[in-house]
Amino acid sequence: MTAWDGVMPFYPQPRHPAGFSVPLLIVILVFSCLAVSFLLILPGIRGHSRWFWLVRVLLSLFIGAEIVAVHFSGDWFVGGVWTNTSYKAFSTARVQVHVGLHVGLVGVNITLRGTPVQQLNETIDYNERFTWRLDEDYTQEYVDALEKGLPDPVLYLAEKFTPNSPCGLYHQYHLAGHYAAATLWVAFCFWIIANALLSMPAPLYGGLALLSTSAFTLFGVFAFASISSVPLCPFRLGSAALTPHYGASFWVTLATGILSLLLGVAVVILHYTWPSALRSFLDQSGNDCSSQAKGKSLLILDNPQHKQFENPDLNITTVL
Repeated sequence: MTAWDGVMPFYPQPRHPAGFSVPLLIVILVFSCLAVSFLLILPGIRGHSRWFWLVRVLLSLFIGAEIVAVHFSGDWFVGGVWTNTSYKAFSTARVQVHVGLHVGLVGVNITLRGTPVQQLNETIDYNERFTWRLDEDYTQEYVDALEKGLPDPVLYLAEKFTPNSPCGLYHQYHLAGHYAAATLWVAFCFWIIANALLSMPAPLYGGLALLSTSAFTLFGVFAFASISSVPLCPFRLGSAALTPHYGASFWVTLATGILSLLLGVAVVILHYTWPSALRSFLDQSGNDCSSQAKGKSLLILDNPQHKQFENPDLNITTVL
């Protein structure tokens, strides 16, 4: 049977990449363009403020990009194993393959690649995605996979995440991913507010917004980590067992939450202990409007024409 556009006729839909998708690429490109644009105008900033702006903007862009990008990543919970297993149902033929499991916030991605790829007169290279978004039906996607006749290892792992599976993984990962995604979007909103407040003479409130960003980011991580309290259903694939673990997206999000926490604490502490250094780092004016309101600084107006109307000194001498 000939292939059409690199895909067999009975399998016409595009494949979904594991751990990397088009929305993720768009997010990376958008924030990369923002970073490059800033680097192009960086030479126009004079003095030491140039390096302060460099650190401040790049850290901020990293935090914002990471919070958005992990929504579209499939590397929150990953696992892989090399095994010798059955390939198709009602067949005794066995193949040497690598099976990969990639769990994200909105679904699970299962990969199957032969070693070598050509075995049993077939190309063993599958990459299947099953989603549990609010507007999509995981069970129907699994039924469609059964009708396609996908290989046994793919169907075996996909069946473990169905709502009717005795493992109960679907409800745990679905709820954990749903709450983690919701709290991360709230963290992104606080990140925008923090950038706006730090650009104005309100560093204290900007630091508090950074602390809120950290709180919601860490809460999203802990929401997804709540699945660790549930006994993991064993994944037996032929002669080997697949043992998943937390992936790169989980650890990077945790590091981002800790980074936001440290930055927020630093801003709040500097506001009370060393406000001049904080204003210098944020490139704000040294005049404090609040101190002027309290009468701690003097406002002097000098009119150069005032001397023209001053009363001259007069010496009056009377001769008697």
